[in-house]
Amino acid sequence: MKPLKRRVRRSILVAHVAVSVSWLGLTVGLLTLSLTAFRTGDPALAHASTRAMKVFGDWLVVPVALASLISGLVLALGTPWGLARHRWVWTKFWLTLVTVGLSVFSLRPGIDAAAAQGSVDVDLVIAPAVASATYLFITAISVLKPWGRTRRGRLGVSAVPR
Repeated sequence: MKPLKRRVRRSILVAHVAVSVSWLGLTVGLLTLSLTAFRTGDPALAHASTRAMKVFGDWLVVPVALASLISGLVLALGTPWGLARHRWVWTKFWLTLVTVGLSVFSLRPGIDAAAAQGSVDVDLVIAPAVASATYLFITAISVLKPWGRTRRGRLGVSAVPR
């Protein structure tokens, strides 16, 4: 892929940070709603919480997850950071790919089942808790950029844009 021009790269970077932080916030919101539904003794509150989770699941989970994955891939492939040149980028890619898959094939069906029942089991509390921790870890390595270059990255030297 051709290197992105500075203005385009910066625009995609802003979009990537915005959707990635949105994904974290969405997951924390889902965790809050699932905890509410799980711990409450009020069936009406549990039902309202699972319905709200369904709205988030139906309208936001997949688009936000995919936007984060796609914008990250475009940045990795369109800048000298590369996808497999730095361990932190490579780690972010694989964690994002796994969490997108889990969001689509596990979290959304779990939310649909909870909304149909009007209650939440512990699995639907654990899933957004683990996801939130994962997204916080991804955010931390995005800021700290630990671990250096991969073997592939050591073979070719490239300047990193600022």
